[in-house]
Amino acid sequence: MHRLRIGENLDTFEKLRAAYAEIHRHYHTGEHINQCVAELDGVRHLAREPDEIELALWFHDAVYVTRSKNNEAKSAKWATEFLNANAVDQERAQRVRNLVMATKHEASVDDGDAELLIDIDLSILGADRETFERFEKNVRKEYWWVPSMLFGRTRATILQSFLDRSSVYATAHFRDRLESAARRNLAMAIRALLEAR
Repeated sequence: MHRLRIGENLDTFEKLRAAYAEIHRHYHTGEHINQCVAELDGVRHLAREPDEIELALWFHDAVYVTRSKNNEAKSAKWATEFLNANAVDQERAQRVRNLVMATKHEASVDDGDAELLIDIDLSILGADRETFERFEKNVRKEYWWVPSMLFGRTRATILQSFLDRSSVYATAHFRDRLESAARRNLAMAIRALLEAR
């Protein structure tokens, strides 16, 4: 934050911490943010603006309501308002907003920092089997209100969309490290979801 000439903003930090501690969250928690920031620490040298990526990571799941389709937009708005309140220049604020919106995972991006951010967010897909299975169980807990058959079909479609890419990860660093494990995990999860229907 200091490198962006932003003060401590303890009030915003506490609000973010409270948001990530909401009772309905099981995966999209402070632990997820900590893991993302730890991943970033290992690849900061690959980023054009690593501090912007870090800020986007802190805000990317700040608003997370499983019945809503505009969580990323609301999270991006919060990030933008925070940057504006701290007199960060509009160009930088727009880049952070774009980074947060990239975590919607709906369209390909052609920005290196956005690719790095997305790969960090998706690094869980290439985790060891036990960690990945816990991730899937926690996502299911967040969507407890969705009937099992509908959840299985929808979740399988989402996971298949990652598997259908020429590569799950956009950057060479994450492809080399996690691609094979991610493809194994995704195939296993899709099979389990479809067999449970």
